Amino acid sequence: MYREALWEEGNQSYEGEFILLGVADRPRLEMLLFGLVLMCYTMTLLGNTTIIVVSRLDPHLHTPMYFFLTNLSFLDLCFTTSLGPWMLVSFWKKNKSISYGGCVAELYISLALGSTECVLLAVMAYDRYAAVCHPLRYTTIMSHSLCFKMAAIAWLFGSGNSLVHTVMTLRLPRCRENRIDNFFCEVPALIKLACVDTSFNEALLVGFSAVFLIVPLGLIMVSYSYVVVAVLRIRSAEGRQKAFSTCASHLIVVSLFYGTATFSYVQPASNYSRDQGKMVSLFYTFVVTMLNPLIYTLRNKEVHKALSRLTKRT
Repeated sequence: MYREALWEEGNQSYEGEFILLGVADRPRLEMLLFGLVLMCYTMTLLGNTTIIVVSRLDPHLHTPMYFFLTNLSFLDLCFTTSLGPWMLVSFWKKNKSISYGGCVAELYISLALGSTECVLLAVMAYDRYAAVCHPLRYTTIMSHSLCFKMAAIAWLFGSGNSLVHTVMTLRLPRCRENRIDNFFCEVPALIKLACVDTSFNEALLVGFSAVFLIVPLGLIMVSYSYVVVAVLRIRSAEGRQKAFSTCASHLIVVSLFYGTATFSYVQPASNYSRDQGKMVSLFYTFVVTMLNPLIYTLRNKEVHKALSRLTKRT
């Protein structure tokens, strides 16, 4: 009887709204974060849109590597857009509320895109393995159909993972508690609102996060161990430098993304300090997505040449 009453009481808050606390108690910090988020979001839009447009318009970039890079840029665009505009508006609002539907949308979309990126980065590592270790058979191995299938699997797995966590998190009774100590709706922050034992949900989160973070990261490390061996066998210093330069960009992105995501999700939500989770969430939501296109374009001569060709055409 008690559990049923608790469930009904928790369900009453489902139809209301959530309050995103963020750093509303520190107005100066809030304004500083507004400027930083606006700058990062603007650069993310410009950088990722540029990569998508250049990759589609320049025939020289119609390769598996740039197909997956376009997917990654589109992911980052959608990821930041699912959270950025509302967050920027809320920085200026006294009322930090968000509707239940808006919170569910933020939760599902951001987690789905983040999970998809985990798998996609592993797929990109396999693409680099095929390019460096099997250059003569590369176009045969990485056929158009295989590329589309691998990208589709990444999107499907990401969506499925997000659906499981969204449903399990929203089913937790909150006993009228609706104040989220974060800038947006995220699984760890929502789990902390529950008024029941959340051990199972935390274990589920850590378990699924381990599968989506640690397993792909392990596959990436295995792929690059073969890549390093293959590169060291290249006699030409220029050839080795080109191979390492191409792979280095991907490894930097992997380090930034997996480092912050692992810190956020592969630990119980109860272990978070008050501001720790917030700052890490901001970092991988805006800073990492801003740096991705910069890392790939600044270190990539093919993108520089493509930009030059498109500039001359226009």
